[in-house]
Amino acid sequence: MSTSPDVHVQAADRPVPDPTEPPRRIRALHTERTVTVYQAYSPVLGVPAARDGRFPAAWKRERMTWIKPSFLWMMYRCGWGAKADQETVLAVEIERGGFDWALRNACLSHYDPDEHPDRGAWQRQLKVSPARVQWDPERDLRLQALPYRSLQLGLAGEASRRYADEWTVAITDVTPLAHEIHALVRSGDTAAAAALLPGERPYPAPEGTPGLGRVS
Repeated sequence: MSTSPDVHVQAADRPVPDPTEPPRRIRALHTERTVTVYQAYSPVLGVPAARDGRFPAAWKRERMTWIKPSFLWMMYRCGWGAKADQETVLAVEIERGGFDWALRNACLSHYDPDEHPDRGAWQRQLKVSPARVQWDPERDLRLQALPYRSLQLGLAGEASRRYADEWTVAITDVTPLAHEIHALVRSGDTAAAAALLPGERPYPAPEGTPGLGRVS
């Protein structure tokens, strides 16, 4: 069975996974004081958040919210800003102290016998933890799963409120960047697309971050 030239091009320009990457790692754009995470919202919430540099009153602080340090995982989740109610992609710069506090006080989102003595212990921890850690496959420029995982961090209760009202330093609408990178990927210019990606690098996860004890 013959294969079209386009398929050969797409396979050839797809990045080869880095064999030195550990199974799980937090990769993020970060400074000495802040770390950048990504979320996507409808324009009703996203536009005023970026305009004012803070989440509006309509942002429900009592609900679980998931933040993603990986730009490409956010692109996978929101379809490059094309999915309904995810058309506005936000880069949210937050204080590292808050981010680390959430990680130290988090519970894995699923039961893991290597992390918990039994399922009941995990369920009890889950009920009282203000944050949840989930490890999902990192993505390449074509949003294909890579053989190592990146962090999703769920914030609830105290963590959600502190994220919105205390930890947030700046909010930027990066929807145009998402569209520009997507257009370059679709045109086959993955080198130019990769050059526009945020400069994510390994983040020093605090001791006790769920899911890192066996792989860090």
